[in-house]
Amino acid sequence: MYNKLTLNIEQNVIENAKIYAKNQKRSVSKLVEEYLSTISSKNNKNIEYNSLGPITKELVGVIKIKKDVNYEDLLTEALMEKYL
Repeated sequence: MYNKLTLNIEQNVIENAKIYAKNQKRSVSKLVEEYLSTISSKNNKNIEYNSLGPITKELVGVIKIKKDVNYEDLLTEALMEKYL
């Protein structure tokens, strides 16, 4: 179930968020929802999150990958494509 939330945000931030959301083919509401979900997730270790740099923090949650993906296999495949 969705509920309405009112936020007070500077106009230039809203404009930039709309441009970013359009480029990502998402709504600003969806971006805010994903961000809040990421930072409030019980699985998210706040200590690790807080130790990230500011740019990395902005990128958290941008890419959704299935949980059963083997990252080493993905890396190996990408490197083979790049260098072979």
